[in-house]
Parts: sequence; C-alpha cells; structure tokens
Amino acid sequence: MNGSQMSTPTLRTQNDATTLLDDDAVETVLGALEDPDCRAILDETGKGALTASEVADACDLPTSTTYRKLDILAEASLVEERVRIRRSGKHASEYVRAVDDIVVTMGPEGVAVRLSNASQSEEPSEVATFSALAD
Repeated sequence: MNGSQMSTPTLRTQNDATTLLDDDAVETVLGALEDPDCRAILDETGKGALTASEVADACDLPTSTTYRKLDILAEASLVEERVRIRRSGKHASEYVRAVDDIVVTMGPEGVAVRLSNASQSEEPSEVATFSALAD
C-alpha cells in the first residue's frame, strides 16, 4: 500500500482510553454530548448504576425518552448496560457512566474524541451487581 492508500484507523485503544477517529463515531459522541437530556443522564449515571426508571425519575424525563437517550449514550460508548440481579428473578438492566473524561482534539487525522474509561476501582461490576440484590 502506498501512502495515499493507507486507511485511517477508526479507533485506537491505549491504557484505559479509547480514541475515536471515524467521523461517524465522533459525530455520535458529539451529538450525545450536545443533548441536554443525555448530559443529565451522564451526570446521574456517574453517581452510580441506575435502572431506566430510576434515570427517568432522577432526570425528570418520560420513560420512553429515557430509553431513547440511553440507547444514544450506549451507542456512543458513554454508558454501559449491566444486569441488576434480584431475588425475585425479575432482573433489570441498569446503566452506569462508562467514561471519566472526554477530550476532543483537532490534528493531522482530523477531529478525534478520546474517551477515558471510568475507574473500575470505585465500583467493580461484581460488587455493583451483587450488592444490588433486591427482594
């Protein structure tokens, strides 16, 4: 391959960070961040894992809007969906913010978005999942 035919990688992962270089991926993240409801959800899910109904209540949003916004945030890799185990057997999805920092840069490859992963030491998934057992 010569220099003009080299493809640009769509993402690079290094340590606890992912850099998005693909225009569609960058637009997805920036679009989610532009939305005030998505930003409110990111704020609430940064405090701890919440079900969609808990997110709806905390952000004062209709449930249908909440699910739509959670889908947008998950597609942008800004929230992570987990399963909340309940003794009753009716397990629920819960959502937690998946990033600590988002950095947008302009460089020779164009616009890039760097997502640093949320710290796993604060709330490991095993602890979060099993400490949320409900009757």
